[in-house]
Parts: sequence; structure tokens; C-alpha cells
Amino acid sequence: MIKDIKEPLAVGSSQPRRLFVYNGGFLTQPRIKRILALAGYQIRLGLPGDGDWVGTWGKSPTSGRGEAVASRRKNPVLRVEDAFLRSVHPGRSGEPPLGLMLDDLGVHFDGSAPSRLEQILKHDPLDDSALLKRARAAMDRMKSAHLSKYNAFHPDLHVPDAPYVLVLDQTAGDASIRYGGATEASFRDMLVAARLEHPHARILIKTHPETQAGHRTGHYGPEDENTQVQLITDPVSPWALLDGAMAVYTVSSGMGFEAILAGHKPHVFGQPFYAGWGLTEDRQPVNRRGRNLTRAQLFAGAMMLYPTWYDPYRDELCEIEQVLDTLEARARAWREDHQGYVASGMRLWKRRPLAEFFKGDAAMVFDDTAARASEGAETLERPLMVWAGKEEPAHSTHRPPLRIEDGFLRSRGLGAELVPPLSLVRDDLGIYYDPTHESRLERHIAAATALPDHARDRAERLITKITENRLGKYNLERPLPAGLDTLPDRPRILVPGQVEDDASIRLGTSEVSTNLDLLKRARADNPDAVIIYKPHPDVEAGLREGRIPPDEAAQYADLIADQADPIALLEHVDALWTMTSTMGFEALLRGVPVTCLGAPFYAGWGLTTDLGQVPDRRQARPDLIALTHAVLIDYPRYFDPVIKTACPVEVVVDRLTSGEIPKGRSGTRLLAKLQGLFASYAYLWR
Repeated sequence: MIKDIKEPLAVGSSQPRRLFVYNGGFLTQPRIKRILALAGYQIRLGLPGDGDWVGTWGKSPTSGRGEAVASRRKNPVLRVEDAFLRSVHPGRSGEPPLGLMLDDLGVHFDGSAPSRLEQILKHDPLDDSALLKRARAAMDRMKSAHLSKYNAFHPDLHVPDAPYVLVLDQTAGDASIRYGGATEASFRDMLVAARLEHPHARILIKTHPETQAGHRTGHYGPEDENTQVQLITDPVSPWALLDGAMAVYTVSSGMGFEAILAGHKPHVFGQPFYAGWGLTEDRQPVNRRGRNLTRAQLFAGAMMLYPTWYDPYRDELCEIEQVLDTLEARARAWREDHQGYVASGMRLWKRRPLAEFFKGDAAMVFDDTAARASEGAETLERPLMVWAGKEEPAHSTHRPPLRIEDGFLRSRGLGAELVPPLSLVRDDLGIYYDPTHESRLERHIAAATALPDHARDRAERLITKITENRLGKYNLERPLPAGLDTLPDRPRILVPGQVEDDASIRLGTSEVSTNLDLLKRARADNPDAVIIYKPHPDVEAGLREGRIPPDEAAQYADLIADQADPIALLEHVDALWTMTSTMGFEALLRGVPVTCLGAPFYAGWGLTTDLGQVPDRRQARPDLIALTHAVLIDYPRYFDPVIKTACPVEVVVDRLTSGEIPKGRSGTRLLAKLQGLFASYAYLWR
């Protein structure tokens, strides 16, 4: 059965178990201390008494201290290790883990003695259909998102053509080698065996991420390369390598476990936790195991029942699904941003939040001279980022830029009032509001027609959370308009106004391109309906163009909903007519029929009544769930303003719902621009 993550491990006690430690890492790494506290353990120094525990870090060089104290004083030992989905970067790079393995019996990689993981795999029925369904979904997510223990690699980086034999290196001196019944000689034996058993095949040796990062040496080097053997030292995806392998050889690497998940039956020269269950070719069998498991059962035990997972956004223990959400978001951010950017066409106030949102290994460089920005991006070998509405022909001197725009769950407050965004889109093909060119969003929408069940379930849950919490793009706290209850009892149509000089109007409309013409058309086509006109918030604030004089609007609208909550209005109407407003998508989420007189991103897919000119290329027919996944999960990026890092969409939904968003620094628009000016020179000191 699934461990109840809401209960501490100190079951039956009103107080946390005291955990005495003799390794400084337990004290200096706040994340480890926090996960242990949430799991029911209180870190202490000194000597343990009756009922206390001793904590050690696996079988590290310091673990002997704690083991000796526990042996003398007859205390139980809790052995702590990183979980199998750890982080983007290795721990030696300073990144904290997303989970721990807390083992009261042994260490999972010690083949000489049982561990709690081994007991789970050996004795747990592992026959719960819901658990195994979740396991299969999580396995699929790991593969499709290219997630591994460490994730600072590039899924699109070229791997050698298949087929080949894959040999997995590990870091020298790793405890899993010694306690897994292997030695340095095992790696020599493994390579010899791979060559003898596949004399005519190419052999690729995959180096360990910590070796790639320069932290620790491996067992193989350039001296092992020849006409048959090649080292793979580039940060390629483990899943891409596994896809092309005809056979996999490992001593005790965690990637050997992933090889099983990828469908291989790896040759194993040590005694890792995944050996002995009928899924490996074992050169050193672990005779006490002997149970045959399916891949889903192995995954459920090792990744769902055994680890203690942590959600850094909500500061609570969690299940593997939340960890996958977190790691997907953070790995995507690193993979896209780590080179840094040259950014152009960014207003001064936006520069500081943009530099924070897209923070890579190199600081963002700002340059508003289009040709110079393009040249600088080429020289620095960085992507060129341009605010979508500010693109100039000179930006494409060397290669097309990445276009940046606000996302669809943006903020609590208006961008025109200098409120930083919680979501942004980054488009390498076009931009979502420009139907004259294909956008990356269009490709996501077309591909979403083939979503797996777990992705559809996630999108459906997201729709429910958004609609139940009345969330939209700007989330302004406003009332319903006066007079709504006194309107005639006839079908109601909501007509949202837009900013008339907005690029989505210029590029996405033809016959109807002003708010007044939209109102006229809605009235002409619906003479007996009750029409409610909602001006755009930026226009109401006097910040953008598009105002209709009230007396003129009243000729066509039964109610002008000034300063009203647009999302709440959707609960009181029967349809929505728009040019290209994002409110059309928000209406679809709530089951409100939408008529489009332009070509917004959600039109042309069979979900709207389209009276405008929609691109012929929009031939796919997604349902609302698939459209939502593309629009709110696949396309945008999200940023948590609380812990200042990339996050999943669900975290932003929670922040917008609770209002737990740090307030901007007090000051004026001038201060925001000055902050942006300083951000422009951040590359000088970063």
C-alpha cells in the first residue's frame, strides 16, 4: 500500500524522533534537514539516549562515526541517501535534492545485506492496480520529458547512430561499487565482456554526469578508445542513448535502472538494488532476492513506496507526480536558458524580471540596437531574445530570434502598471497572436491530439482548479457590475473590449478590428440578445487605446461593465463574441460558446464559431483538454515569485489563488526603470 505522506515516520509518537548525526552535511544543508523534519526526525548533536536514532549518510566515509556510536549505545540507525530523481545538477554543484531515501534497515546499494527497499520489492504485494497505473504513467513521463537523476543535459543533442552497445561508467570510489560487490577491476571485466560478446558492434562508454562536470574521475578515459570503442562525454540524454542501444552493460549505475525502464535487460556486474528481480542479466546474482517483478512493480517499489519526496514550492512532502512536475519545469528552464541570452526590444522596467525569469549560467545582455544585438548573439554564441512586438528585420541578421510575450496566467495586476509576469512564452517559430505565421503553440496544439492519459488527467485537473478559483490572465479583484441582476431574461452575450493598437488586432483581424465595430457586429447578428460590453483593463486604466465613449457604446450594449471582474462575468453569460481576446480561451475553459471575428490562437481548431479568416494549416481537431494542455502546460514557462525559480503551472495557480505573491518594492515607475537599467549591465559582475 502507498505510504501516507502526511504522517511522520515517527508513528505513534506525539514528538519527532531525535536523530543524532555526526556528519556536517546534515547541519549545513537546509533542504536535507527540512525533509527529515517533515518526515518526523529532529536533528540533534551529542550522544543518543534510549529511543533515539543515529543518522548516517549512506555508506559515506563519515558514516562509520555514527555506526560506531549506534553500536556502542544500542541505538537504531537511519541511513539517508539522495532519491533517484535528485535535481538538475549534481549535489556537488550545490543544488539540493528533491527527495531522500530514509532506510531503517540498510542501504539500497549494499548488496551484501537487506535494505528497506529490498524488503518492499521482495515482500510487498505490488499488485494494487491504481499504484501500477501511476507507476506506468510516471515511467512514461520520465522518458518523454528526458528526466534522470541529474538533468543538466540536452535531449536534442546528437547521439551516434544506432545500433551500438552501451557501457555505463561510474565515478571512481563510489560507495555503490564497493558495497555492490564490485571493484575497479569489474569495469575492466565489463568492457572486455562487452567487446567479446559483441565483436562487430560499436561500443559507446557513457561517462557519469559528475565526471562531465569535473567533480570526480571515472573508470574509463581516452586511453580506452579505439576503432570499436568511443567515449560519450557530451551532455546527451540518457534516454536518447538507451533508445539506440542493442545491449546495455553496467556495474551498479542508476542508469542501469533507467535501462530497465526503457525496455532493456541490462548485463549487471555488481549487485545494485534493481538486480535479482528477473529484469537483468546478473553476473553476480543476489540469491536471497529471486522474485520476478514487472518493470512497473520495480518502479513502484523504488520510486513511489521507498523514497520520501519533497515539494520545495509548498514546503511539504509529496508524491512522485509533484516531483516530476518540478523537475520538468526546472530541467526545461536550464536546457533553454543555460547559455544565457542577448535580449533586445525590452522596456527598461521589464529587464530585471526578465533577467530573473530566464536566469542561465551566464547573465543576460541587453542591447536595443537590432543589428548589434544580432551580431552580439552570434559572437557570444547565445540565443537572441526579442520582445515579440519589437522585432525588426535586423534582428534576423544571423538567425531568427526567440520571441517573448506574456503568458496566459500572467499576474495579479496589469503589465501596463509594471506588475512582473509569472508566466512568459518563448517562441522559436512565430508568436501565438500572429496567425500570418506558424507558431510553436500551433504545433503544440496539433500534437496534443495524441496526449497520453496522464497528460489529459493533468490538464483536466488544471481546468478544474482554474475555473473553481476564478483565475484569468490578470486576476484583478473587482466586483460584478451594478445592474446585472436587472437585465432582461434573454440570452446574454459578453463582448470583451481589447487594446486596439495591440499586435493581435493588427495581425489577427480583417473586417472587424475596433471595439466599436465588434459591438456593432455582435448586435447586428444578435438583435434580441442582451449584450454586455466589458472594456479592457488597460483601456479602463487609461494606459492603452481602445476607449468607446459611453453614450456610443450604449447604442449597442445593454450594459457596460466598467471596472468589473471579467472572469466572474463569464458565469453570468450564455456566449462570448470577440476579435482575438484571450477571454475567448477563458470562456472555453468554462464551457461558454465563443464566436471569433478574428483569428486568435484558440480559433480554427473546431472549438469556436469562426467568422474571421483562420489559417488553413489549423487542421487538427483537439478537444478542450488537449487545447488546454498545449496552451497552459506545453507552451508557457512559469516562475515562482516566492522561491525565485522556474515552477510548474500548478504552483502559479496556487500563488494566484492565495495571493501569496511578494509585493513590489515601494517606489515609482522611475524606480522600476532604474532597476531595469542596472539589470542591463548585470553581465559585468555576474
